[in-house]
Amino acid sequence: MREQLACEGNIVHEEAVALVRGKMLDEGVFSDAATFFKVMGDGTRFKILWALDKHELCVCDLANLLGMSTSAVSHQLARLRENKLVSNRREGKNIFYTIADDHVHMMLKSCVEHALEPQEEPSLP
Repeated sequence: MREQLACEGNIVHEEAVALVRGKMLDEGVFSDAATFFKVMGDGTRFKILWALDKHELCVCDLANLLGMSTSAVSHQLARLRENKLVSNRREGKNIFYTIADDHVHMMLKSCVEHALEPQEEPSLP
């Protein structure tokens, strides 16, 4: 028999709901956080962020590393910059990129750690 994922009846646990309702964030915060995951949710952008977390790189470096055109990398970096996930600095004619801050580093690290966790075996009926 399958485990039921619904409530039994229509009982609302008012105290629990009230406790969480008092801790809910503004809709704008949820929207911004969801956008963060949408941007990071693209495999190419995730690879770019992972690389930039390891070392500061320019567009040509990233294109070579990922086997992509510089145009494609530039397009992805623009999206990451728009969402404040990368920062850059100019050195002569070169622009070097890195992750924006420690929050991005922690998210990358946590996502990869979670992906590397062993999967639980489904329980047999």
